[in-house]
Amino acid sequence: MKITVVGAGAVGATCADNIARKELAEELILLDIKEGFAEGKAIDMMQTAALLGFDTKITGVTNDYASTAGSEVVVITSGLPRKPGMTREELIGINAGIVKGVAENILKHSPNTIIIVVSNPMDTMNYLALKTSGLPKNRVIGMGGALDSSRFKYYLSQELDCSPADLNAMVIGGHGDTTMIPLINHATWNSIPVTQFLSKEQQDKVVASTMVGGATLTKLIGTSAWYAPGAGTASMVESIVRDQKKLISSGVFLDGEYGQKDISLVVPVILGKNGAEKILDIKLNDTEQATFNKSADAVRSMNDVLHDMKLV
Repeated sequence: MKITVVGAGAVGATCADNIARKELAEELILLDIKEGFAEGKAIDMMQTAALLGFDTKITGVTNDYASTAGSEVVVITSGLPRKPGMTREELIGINAGIVKGVAENILKHSPNTIIIVVSNPMDTMNYLALKTSGLPKNRVIGMGGALDSSRFKYYLSQELDCSPADLNAMVIGGHGDTTMIPLINHATWNSIPVTQFLSKEQQDKVVASTMVGGATLTKLIGTSAWYAPGAGTASMVESIVRDQKKLISSGVFLDGEYGQKDISLVVPVILGKNGAEKILDIKLNDTEQATFNKSADAVRSMNDVLHDMKLV
């Protein structure tokens, strides 16, 4: 098993570290455009192998896509990180060219790979990767939902004073501060609806905190988060390479599901050896569906930038 992570920045390196610790592959390639950067990160991680007890071989390379040949899963994290005050939408012009180029180079050497897109704005970059790669829709998957759902569980656990591991909660819609939809009415604490334990005020607080979870961290630390995004991505990789069939909110291309077509949005997905193996079209109430449609409209307007730039 061979896995590649493109982009050795904070998110990419954290993702690679999680993949190595979980021993999800015999060989892990870390690729970056900055000379020596991925090589240094790989050596640093390999020097933890004796301490942590993993056997995954990590190799860092500078723009050497030939070294990625035969990768079964490729994670794309490359692109400009979001800065304070910058919206994900503002990243489109810069990151679109990067993601398109990465996908093209990867497929020259790993035509049968499954791609996980982390680069922001994730919904639009995932749509771009699918449209330009020619891959079937089950093999191009966006990461944002795994991260947003984990943040949702964190904020719920703070209000409930419980373990996040005891919670089931998901976020759907766009991976953006104004487009994500934390499904509070579907969230449970060991199968019991969390709405039985939280007041309406507490529920609203959790939802609002989740929606600005990324922006909150960007303001606090001066750049995008990396621990949770890296771990969220690695959890998706694990479900795929180990064929775990886990239900993970993921960005996928919709073709009629949830009343939407020709768009990539976060919905509940079963991840297994074939990638996004099944989309669960769960029943939303009228308010949730209306909010989902509004989220789709916002993401579609960002996708229009790709059309204006003649990238799709």
